[in-house]
Amino acid sequence: MPASSLPQPQNLLRSLPAPATGEDFETLIASGCVRIERIVSSPQPEPVLYDQDGDEWVLLLQGEARLELDGNPVRLQAGDHLFIPAHLPHRVLVTSKDPRCVWLAVHIQAPPATPGGPSRSAG
Repeated sequence: MPASSLPQPQNLLRSLPAPATGEDFETLIASGCVRIERIVSSPQPEPVLYDQDGDEWVLLLQGEARLELDGNPVRLQAGDHLFIPAHLPHRVLVTSKDPRCVWLAVHIQAPPATPGGPSRSAG
């Protein structure tokens, strides 16, 4: 394979967007039931309450943040990671201004049910 067609390294902390409010989402890769994205938070997060159909794992790469998980506060610093199960209500309450919060998020959707296949049951 020619070197020019090989995957090239990228840096998640370079060329950061600077949203005035809310967050900037960039999908890095999506394959099957998994989507990986970089999220850059503004110093003024929008208090959106998320209730997602899939699981999410987040890693705070830089900055500090305070989240709310099902009504409970959680503090994160650079290097902290957190698993957020599907349908757990959560929101971003506070994010640092300098440095801005940069996150790596892995979203995991449950595979669609196969017609006639085994069903998943809680139990």
